[in-house]
Amino acid sequence: MKLTVVGCSGSFPSAESACSSYLVEADGFRLLLDMGNGALGELQRHCGLYDLDAIFLSHLHPDHCIDMCAYFVARYYRHEGGRCDAIPVFAPEGAEHRLTTAYGDSPSSSAMGEVFDFHTLKSGSFEIGPFSVRTEKVAHPVEAYAIRLEHEGRSLVYSGDTGACDQLDELATGTDLYLCEASFIHGKENIPDLHLNGREAGESATRAGAGRLVLTHIPPWTDAQINLEDARGTFDGPVELARSGAVYEI
Repeated sequence: MKLTVVGCSGSFPSAESACSSYLVEADGFRLLLDMGNGALGELQRHCGLYDLDAIFLSHLHPDHCIDMCAYFVARYYRHEGGRCDAIPVFAPEGAEHRLTTAYGDSPSSSAMGEVFDFHTLKSGSFEIGPFSVRTEKVAHPVEAYAIRLEHEGRSLVYSGDTGACDQLDELATGTDLYLCEASFIHGKENIPDLHLNGREAGESATRAGAGRLVLTHIPPWTDAQINLEDARGTFDGPVELARSGAVYEI
């Protein structure tokens, strides 16, 4: 598998990065994990607008899904070759309504569903293209899912947005690369079931026995270096900060 960080900023784009969006490729299949603010522009640095094969939305907060409204325009009003076929979109219940509300119901209230084939997420296992997929509902104020992708004996786990929870640790067990959010700073923010801090991300990686930890979804107001050092204090494996444009071979 090949992982490309399209965007990794938390809550809103930073000067260096769009919000959450990660491109995963295997056997010519392209799966996009989330499409937050600014992600659609950055995505075009890495693949064509119409080269995606499927989309996974971890949850329906804008910094993880709002550029789907812009992508709707690109797919619905494409001039060359006519309107795009509907691309599979795996998302929590209510995604079509939420995105239609955000965009508006022009040209019709059903137009979003004409270019996006929505599949409702639940905790469980299924296939997306060449990937074996497992999803687990995690701790966040809205319905949110972490995802595990496996292909040819290798694995990637993306936490989405979550507080500390057993489901996340279990999903990440033995993963080769753990792409884990670290929005908060230990000792500064303490809001249960919302986000992890660097220390908690490291602890989760240790409990899971992850091979490599990449910290993501760090908001522009958070000192990422503090979270990096805190994670290194609780996880003995390789740890680094996600950055826009970074590529990982898994």
